[in-house]
Amino acid sequence: MAQASMGNGTGGASSNRPGGAGQIGAVRSASAKSKDVRLANVSAAKAVADAIRTSLGPRGMDKMIQGARGDVLITNDGATILEKMRVEHPAAKMLVNLAQAQDVEAGDGTTTVVVLCGALLAASQRLLSMGIHATTISDAFQRASDKALEVIESMAVPVNLMDRAALIKAATTALSSKVVSQYASLLAPIAVDAVLRVAPPAALATAADAAAQTATAGADSRAASSVDLSNVRIIKKLGGTLEDTQLLPGLALTQRPVQTAGGPTRMTHARVALIQFCLSAPKTDIDNTVVVQDYASIDRVLREERQYTMQMCKRIKATGCNVLLVQKSILRDATNDLSLHFLAKMKIMVIRDVERDEVAFICKTLGCVPIAGLDTFTADKMAKVEVVEEVPLGGGDDKVVVFHSGTGAPLRTNSGDVTASATGVDGGAESGATTPTATAGPAAPSLPNHAARGDTVTVLVRGSNVLVLDEAERSLHDALCVARSLVRKRSIVPGGGAVEIEVSVRLGEYAASLPGTAAYCVRAYAEALETVPYTLAENAGLGPIQIVTELRRRHVQGERNTGISAKRSGAVADMLAEHVLQPTLVSTSAFSLATEAARMILKIDDIVMTR
Repeated sequence: MAQASMGNGTGGASSNRPGGAGQIGAVRSASAKSKDVRLANVSAAKAVADAIRTSLGPRGMDKMIQGARGDVLITNDGATILEKMRVEHPAAKMLVNLAQAQDVEAGDGTTTVVVLCGALLAASQRLLSMGIHATTISDAFQRASDKALEVIESMAVPVNLMDRAALIKAATTALSSKVVSQYASLLAPIAVDAVLRVAPPAALATAADAAAQTATAGADSRAASSVDLSNVRIIKKLGGTLEDTQLLPGLALTQRPVQTAGGPTRMTHARVALIQFCLSAPKTDIDNTVVVQDYASIDRVLREERQYTMQMCKRIKATGCNVLLVQKSILRDATNDLSLHFLAKMKIMVIRDVERDEVAFICKTLGCVPIAGLDTFTADKMAKVEVVEEVPLGGGDDKVVVFHSGTGAPLRTNSGDVTASATGVDGGAESGATTPTATAGPAAPSLPNHAARGDTVTVLVRGSNVLVLDEAERSLHDALCVARSLVRKRSIVPGGGAVEIEVSVRLGEYAASLPGTAAYCVRAYAEALETVPYTLAENAGLGPIQIVTELRRRHVQGERNTGISAKRSGAVADMLAEHVLQPTLVSTSAFSLATEAARMILKIDDIVMTR
């Protein structure tokens, strides 16, 4: 028994030593598990990248996305495609978040950043199969990313924000890969003018002035030089074609003025109020039934309702208001026929069904304050606008309501400039109201020849169907973001895969100077970057191997601006001469975010499920 006990104890001690067979097996099991987890993560991320890879570039394909309710969406925007996809794997969701981060940071390059990340993960998978540790690969990728950013900065060409033509070229490049690319010559100037209109003066300062302001004011100056795209509102009006799209200064609404009982459609020297309450008789909080048994009671109910509505309209008129914007109500009708009749008789223009998401832009543009109740309806919460009118669009029956001054820009006044007196605004010609039968509105405002300063602008998009309108809105958003990126970082780089090939060549030279496994990792990073020009050539129907080989030869010889030109049926050409340009911020953001996401996925060795 003693010998048996000694033997068992010896065996237990042997299995618990550092070199014991049990611990070695556990280590091997953990290593195999981490390998399987990395393989699953990389495979899921690559699947997402491959799904949108065919939509990269001006010759990329479009995706038709059908929702659960049968709604159809046609687009080739990477962020939109990934947003609509039902992605379950956590690593794949990281690429969806990656595209959204690129969209927030630069607004363009959402497909490129996902394709780059997928290529880096594929390269890391090959390095892992060679026995290189994940941490070593991650650190080498970070070194390669830092070197890549240096190369991109050396390729950047400074841009003067006063050079409108250069900004339009960059915006045109962003639109060249969209469904509405044939209208890029129209949409690009609109996007550039819109950004220059709403940009703060600090953002439009010269490079020297901007550097001095940043050095003295720090973060406050950098915040002041950014462009808030919420000041640019895109409205869609079904009808016409995209050629009818135009940029309007200030505010424009697609809602039509109410013409019940001859309500006005044009108002000069307008006092505009935005209300969030209903102009109708009050109702109980719960459903109740009122039984009226005789005609006298019915007559009394109708008379009191009429008197109540009339008193509401009189109180509104007493403040001097002659243009009333009514927010849409979900509980009951915001107005009724009786209130509209009284307001028309008082020569007050009424615009109903203002959406909730339009309130902030209206208040910012006009300088008014939303009014929640009749008791708080005071003159200091209204805005003063010189002209509010309904104007036609083209030769059809479509019309929009525009708010502008005599110079075509929105007139903003302080709340103290609005008088509470009703003198001079009590209807008729004295109030500036015009009924539909009195005059026809003037022609619609034309596209400005230059970007005049203004606080907000509205882009009116026309289209023959809803799908075209939605895609035009997404394309305009990307063009606006490109112009904003040029304001933030005033330089451009050549497009057409020139940046990726140049960085790949320079990283290959840099890898030759590194020792050990770091050289393999940096070289793999450099080779992964060739996926972008390879995909551009493949989507254009060209020979990708021949194109990439020619690009490498040109860049080794020092032609760093050479890329793939879609204008020449895929010929290799100088991108600066072809005006194929993109903001430097788009490229630097794509490289940084793609590398960061790839490193994060690479260093995951286990997935823990929680309750």
